Amino acid sequence: MMLFSPSRLAAKPSLWQDWREDVACVFARDPAARNVFEVLFAYPGVHAVLIYRVTHRLWLAEWKFAARFLAAFGRWLTNVDIHPGATIGKRFFIDHGACVVIGETAEIGNDVTMYHGVTLGGTTWHKTKRHPTLGNNVLVGAGAKILGAITLGDNVRVGANSVVVKDVPPCCTVIGIPGRIIQQKGVKIQDPRGIDLDHHLVPDPIGKAINCLVERLDELEHNQKRFVVAEDTCGSCEAEGVCHGDEVVQLKQAAGGK
Repeated sequence: MMLFSPSRLAAKPSLWQDWREDVACVFARDPAARNVFEVLFAYPGVHAVLIYRVTHRLWLAEWKFAARFLAAFGRWLTNVDIHPGATIGKRFFIDHGACVVIGETAEIGNDVTMYHGVTLGGTTWHKTKRHPTLGNNVLVGAGAKILGAITLGDNVRVGANSVVVKDVPPCCTVIGIPGRIIQQKGVKIQDPRGIDLDHHLVPDPIGKAINCLVERLDELEHNQKRFVVAEDTCGSCEAEGVCHGDEVVQLKQAAGGK
């Protein structure tokens, strides 16, 4: 697994090249995108990423205040909060960009897609690595929270509204609160671009558990009927033991009968 890291920025591309790739990737992931002008003027997620590219360069150049000021303006404009210190790879796309928060020490690989409401947050106040690291081709569903200095491998899918607090191996699907790995797809992924949007194919572990409980209840009820003897029309009398035998009487009493 190859994760994105600052050490891989030795040959950093130009700002113009990054911008072009950030805009071009929208057409591969959003079927509603019709032309470049629409993407440039009507996509707040794209605006946030383009502004981040500038703020990150200012941050690396030690222009800290200028970077934070421009980032604050970008947040006001797009409702997306990306810290200038975060490290984000190529072709990053925030679909329906709104209420997205990416912390200072977060690291994001190439070809990552996020939806609205996603948070890459920290779990400590210490000035250390405290935000998540995402590999390449990761998809994060709407409202998901990924917290702490954890690592999500390449080709990971995070279900909507999940809360992930532990490492996730490559090529896995994680959902729930807290996040649980429910599917391992192997190294090969379905989409040749690495963007897997088949949210409707995510397994339902809660529904599966309920089905298992229903099957167990049916089995228990079936076994119980084998030991319950129905009431006779003659009712209860002192000759019960003579008519049916002591063994049947004991079984009826054990089952709650008279």
